Amino acid sequence: MPSSQGNTPDDYRTLIRQMAQGQETALVEFYRIFEQKIYAFAKIRLNDSQEASDLLHEVMWEVWRSAGRFEGRSSVSTWVFGIAHHKVIDRIRQANKHKTETLEGIHATESEEDLEALLTQKQMGEHIRWCIEMLSDDQRQVVHLAFYEGLPYREISKIVDSPEGTVKARMFHAKQALKRCMSRRLK
Repeated sequence: MPSSQGNTPDDYRTLIRQMAQGQETALVEFYRIFEQKIYAFAKIRLNDSQEASDLLHEVMWEVWRSAGRFEGRSSVSTWVFGIAHHKVIDRIRQANKHKTETLEGIHATESEEDLEALLTQKQMGEHIRWCIEMLSDDQRQVVHLAFYEGLPYREISKIVDSPEGTVKARMFHAKQALKRCMSRRLK
């Protein structure tokens, strides 16, 4: 069984093969590896922790059910994020509304300097989150996949089922919009 430290694409493919054979322990390991990434991806799109958690479970159930049909034409990460992408779109269509994300509270610190630094960091984070929320769904999605998941444009294009050039254009326009938004918010 692959360990969570230093997992490789071959480890992921091994887990998929094991799931296709009905090995539940492979699903447990796979879930542990991808849980935070899929959850974060869903949360950024759905703006709701409970919805993101529900969607995570749906994605993992689909991975379990579909493991035997994985053909290996893309990376396992691309395949899983593709499943998540389609489930997010289905949820958005069903709900036809967006919920706002609640911000975490500030934790107490030992010194006034620590508190001031934490507040400054939190305020900057709030500005960034607010500006990201102002992006279109398509732009928000490519920003998340590129910056938070570290995926290359080629993989993002497969996940969102759009040409790589379209992904690059969305990213360019998203960066421009974020720059404008941040400069307005920080004045």
